[in-house]
Amino acid sequence: MDYRYYPSDSNKVLILLHGSGWHSQQFFPLAKYISEQGQAQVVTPDLRGHGVSPVRRGDIDYIGQFEDDLADLIGQLKQDAELKDVKKSSIIMGGHSSGGGLAIRFAGGEYGNQADAYLLLAPFIFYNAPTTRPNAGGWAKPYTARIIGLSMLNNIGIHRLDYLTSIEFNMPAAVRNGTETLAYSYRLNASFSPRDYTKDLGAITQPLLLLAGSADETMFADKYQALISSTLPDNDKAEVKLLPGLSHMGIVVNPDVRPVIKQWLEGI
Repeated sequence: MDYRYYPSDSNKVLILLHGSGWHSQQFFPLAKYISEQGQAQVVTPDLRGHGVSPVRRGDIDYIGQFEDDLADLIGQLKQDAELKDVKKSSIIMGGHSSGGGLAIRFAGGEYGNQADAYLLLAPFIFYNAPTTRPNAGGWAKPYTARIIGLSMLNNIGIHRLDYLTSIEFNMPAAVRNGTETLAYSYRLNASFSPRDYTKDLGAITQPLLLLAGSADETMFADKYQALISSTLPDNDKAEVKLLPGLSHMGIVVNPDVRPVIKQWLEGI
């Protein structure tokens, strides 16, 4: 898996998972700040099917492959001599939007205990979660009938049509540069989402910080707190913070988010 690495003297390693349609470059200003402040070494992977030149853009081999890839990445990082003391480091799994959903899925799966903390930035939790606006505020164009049909086939063990496109994204032409991914197969899209978001969220016993902006146009940011409180009633290390005026991308690129993350990293 290709990734960008931002060095630091910290013994924390923060893995940041990008959202749908884009790749790890979206984290450059934030990752650079965190590493330069000495808060964490930062690793930003290009998830399979994404990036500058993926083998198959918008597709993976099977549902759940992202989680296997992330477990492999953690193992790879611990063997990489260029990284600082990763074998002794705390691993923090983080993600933005769909990447946040993947972090939640990871937490509820077989590898969830490989992370020592979770950082969620305006996470896409599930299409019918109370935090998600219809069609993610117009960003997503799901093939609803196809998704339902493929889901029914999956329920009886048939996966041979999982390669079919199940969703497209309305990325503005002005921000496209040829490295975007504008459509996902069913198996890739399913791999971003938690299996059962209440169970996957509920599996998080580690420290958790969820950040969202009050001006988020794709999520109902004011509904995150109630969801986290109801699914993690016994985790007193779970925090939700709503940052005024920040949009869905602003929660990644706006400088106002940086000191909030810095303070949290210092405390874990």
